Amino acid sequence: MTKEKLALEIIDRLKKEYPDAGCTLDYNQAWKLLVSVRLAAQCTDARVNVVVQDLYARFPDVNALAEASVEEIEKIVKPCGLGRSKARDISACMKILRDEYQGKVPDAFDALLKLPGVGRKSANLIMGDVFGKPAIVTDTHCIRLVNRMGLVDGIKEPKKVEMALWKIIPPEEGSDFCHRLVYHGREVCTARTKPYCDKCCLKDICSKCGVESA
Repeated sequence: MTKEKLALEIIDRLKKEYPDAGCTLDYNQAWKLLVSVRLAAQCTDARVNVVVQDLYARFPDVNALAEASVEEIEKIVKPCGLGRSKARDISACMKILRDEYQGKVPDAFDALLKLPGVGRKSANLIMGDVFGKPAIVTDTHCIRLVNRMGLVDGIKEPKKVEMALWKIIPPEEGSDFCHRLVYHGREVCTARTKPYCDKCCLKDICSKCGVESA
């Protein structure tokens, strides 16, 4: 089976397994996803979802957060780890949205990449989830799973994984596919325990690369 055909079969099966899979960060406005995805670096989405409630209660919009001091932001986001650098990036980012984009999040990939603290993973997440544009989010789940499945061959660097997946994943499927990989990576194809291959919907087509026992 070619990688293209394997990818389509995996996409189809994961759709059936996780029909409602979506972003695990809570947000109802684009700028809030921008904040949350920065806080999620080296932190669980579950913790971020709790911490941002206090942040938005104190600073309810882009202008309020842009006017807040880094120290005020840091006090609230500290439980997410790397509090100082995250607070600094969020502050700078909100100022740019206020001053250059009328408080809106830009819908161009290159413009997103120029925002403080926004890398390719974050930009892709926003492009896919907020703007409904083709996106591939190469988070740790994605990188681990696509290597195990044989969709990429021993590639660990996020941008290289992204580029390899663009060649075999239909553009309109990329964003949802990556969300489903998160669910599958947490529930079945786990990192800290041996993956539960016996109950995996992909067990007959997965290459199981790097998995000791299937």
